[in-house]
Amino acid sequence: MQDYLAEFTNYITVERGLAPNTLESYGRDLRQYIDYIQKKKGIGITEATNATIGGYLLHLQAKGRAASTISRSLAAIKAFYHFLVREQIITRDPTINLDAPKQEKKLPHVLSVESVQNLLEKPDLKTPSGIRDRTMLEVLYATGLRVSELVSLKISDVNLTEGFIRCMGKGSKERIVPLGSVAAKYIRFYLDHARKFLASDPAEETLFLNHHGRGLTRQGFWKIIKKYAEKIGGCEMITPHTLRHSFATHLLENGADLRAVQEMLGHADISTTQIYTHLTKNRLKKVYDKTHPRA
Repeated sequence: MQDYLAEFTNYITVERGLAPNTLESYGRDLRQYIDYIQKKKGIGITEATNATIGGYLLHLQAKGRAASTISRSLAAIKAFYHFLVREQIITRDPTINLDAPKQEKKLPHVLSVESVQNLLEKPDLKTPSGIRDRTMLEVLYATGLRVSELVSLKISDVNLTEGFIRCMGKGSKERIVPLGSVAAKYIRFYLDHARKFLASDPAEETLFLNHHGRGLTRQGFWKIIKKYAEKIGGCEMITPHTLRHSFATHLLENGADLRAVQEMLGHADISTTQIYTHLTKNRLKKVYDKTHPRA
């Protein structure tokens, strides 16, 4: 069974080019599924039926797992059995006709322009780490990058002359994103006045470094943004993805083309980007209801 898992992991890594976070999630979901059918049902993966897998999904539901979590688990299980059929380890895919539970689409939380500005001004520009933090926040809001994309940036990925960033998105897909003059100014300031104090190895190519001189991790940046969010106070929930949502919404509110925003965000399907149009419509409706005398 471990051999099958190892072969499957190699397949989705090499042939499908899935992102590291997706690989980690698939591995975790499959281990939980295998543990369930072995301990609860006393069978192996090649003996599982449609009913077995359906029962596992109901088991997750009974444990209070979110619809999104169950959908992700089913996606991993489906991909695994598709691989087993492809390799002729089994003859029939037991996941056929199994559907994930419908997910309630929640509108993302978006900051106002004023709240974004308040957040950006919190880092202390008198310290190297403060300059780094301000630069990272500016880049996130200017480009809409995912956190994993931000912390993976190399110095060579930034073109300050032309004003763009090259990043590797989900599925190892490269995209070019405009940088904006303010973010470009802060990157130059960070490179000239802060990064050299953080770097311990002159050969280190990662753009944003921690106090050990190594590249920041996703978890490290989460702690950074949480620290500044707490300084703002109030009840607003601010995560790294909040700046990505705010980037997209503010662009659309100011007349940006939906396809252009899709490309900048690196969404494979435009329906993913369209959630921001629903959000902007809701905000317009609230403004109308609040300000029109006959609303």
